[in-house]
Amino acid sequence: MFGNLRGDIFGGVTAAVVALPLALAFGVASGVGAIAGLYGAIAVGFFAAVLGGTPSQVSGPTGPMTVVMAAIVAQHAGNLPEAFAIVILGGVGQIILGTLRVGRYVSYTPYSVVSGFMSGIGVIIIVIQILPFIGLPTASGGPLGTLQALPSALGNIDIGALVIGGLSLAIMIFWPPRLRAILPPPLAALIAGTLAGLFLFPGVPVIGDVPTGLPEIVWPSIPIDDLPRVISGAATLALLGSIDSLLTSLVADSITGTRHNSNRELIGQGIGNMIAGFIGGLPGAGATMRTVVNVRAGGRTPISGALHSLILLALVLGLGPLAERVPHAVLAGILFKVGYDIIDWGYLRRVRRAPRDKVFVMFATFALTVFVDLITAVAAGIILASFVTARWQEQEQLEGVTRLALPNGDSPLTPAERDDLARAEGAVSVVFLRGSFSYASARELASRVGAKSAGQMAIVYDFTEAARIDTSAALALEELITKAAQEHEACFISGLGGKTRETLEMLGALDGIPSAHQFENRTDAIHAAVEVALTKGKAPE
Repeated sequence: MFGNLRGDIFGGVTAAVVALPLALAFGVASGVGAIAGLYGAIAVGFFAAVLGGTPSQVSGPTGPMTVVMAAIVAQHAGNLPEAFAIVILGGVGQIILGTLRVGRYVSYTPYSVVSGFMSGIGVIIIVIQILPFIGLPTASGGPLGTLQALPSALGNIDIGALVIGGLSLAIMIFWPPRLRAILPPPLAALIAGTLAGLFLFPGVPVIGDVPTGLPEIVWPSIPIDDLPRVISGAATLALLGSIDSLLTSLVADSITGTRHNSNRELIGQGIGNMIAGFIGGLPGAGATMRTVVNVRAGGRTPISGALHSLILLALVLGLGPLAERVPHAVLAGILFKVGYDIIDWGYLRRVRRAPRDKVFVMFATFALTVFVDLITAVAAGIILASFVTARWQEQEQLEGVTRLALPNGDSPLTPAERDDLARAEGAVSVVFLRGSFSYASARELASRVGAKSAGQMAIVYDFTEAARIDTSAALALEELITKAAQEHEACFISGLGGKTRETLEMLGALDGIPSAHQFENRTDAIHAAVEVALTKGKAPE
């Protein structure tokens, strides 16, 4: 762990410099206060680094987690201990997810859903910072409340705040690349905007009183009547924090060439968020900007993330008097750029070329994120995406189903099988099942196999090239077998093995087929089926 000490020290210091203004900005944006952002950065950053599964990752308050926390604070404005209890329970939820080894499944969230809710979060951050950017208090009611208050607010613009916010935003956008390693844009914007407020526009709204020293323990308080709302908020934090962190873990992996432990990462993040809730800090997650800065500065082990938190702790012990003079407009300018960067512009630029059903899922998730809430957006997005995926799978899986009654040049039959099938003259059909079959294709499996044709006496289901079949498809096949028996059509099975046989036998889907009609190879099955058909006298000798 100590083999990269020099790089980890540089990485930790650089990450702390970037994290400081962002923590202040997220704290103010959440409605809890600047100090809550710092407490969250310290707690989540330290424990996620030490106990998590991504060595080079730096964690702390992020845009998505701040948006959720702002909504929670708005709902529980009169009871902050209850709001922080939700943070604690969200951390517990992440620990449970990690313990149950759900981490790798979180990464299965469809990209269109992730793109939609991340873009929605970016828009929310930008919209709710419009009023602080022009020197007015944040409106209640989230983005809709801000948009409703905007017409009247435009007549009360504080020019000083607007200038400071514009300066802050300009620095975030246009800060020279050669200076970024020396002085990151967020810190440069914070310093320049604060100095402008002190000397040029002393009357603009500022953060105000910021506590110093170590935090006090906030004991959770959860009235029974509010339990459903508390659990819903905690579930949102746990789910979003997990997705946010693991996406950043993938970024860290791609830069460092390592592989993270997703379940351990969730446990570390959960413990960090629990501690943050107990000390009145914002919930956090893996932070992409801070992680990338850390890695590029040389950070590779948990030492860098832990050091970043310890530096922030040292600053908290004496930072109060300095932070009190930071204008709200400075933080709004910083968050404008943060929100802009969260929006998935890469996907939006590909909208015209992307599949329409995927684009629909993305925009539906986006709209629900902005106008309803995140948990509804993610849940609805995943459901819609599953329907889209099922439709694609159905088309792909049904391409592997072919029914043949008379041999042709394109069939995979051997010469012996062709001769046998020709003797039956249409009285025997062979159904080739290739690839995997799931719930997506189960509904259409019967129609693809088709109804019994006139004079047909036997059917062979060939599983030689079938890889896997799930419960839904197995039960659909059982219905076909049952229907064949009702129509006095003999059923034969060939090439069945492995997981496919295991699933069908476990469900009893083959109970209607005598063992004498089950063959290891297709040639024997076709020959037996033809003999049965000829014996019945339904086809000429």
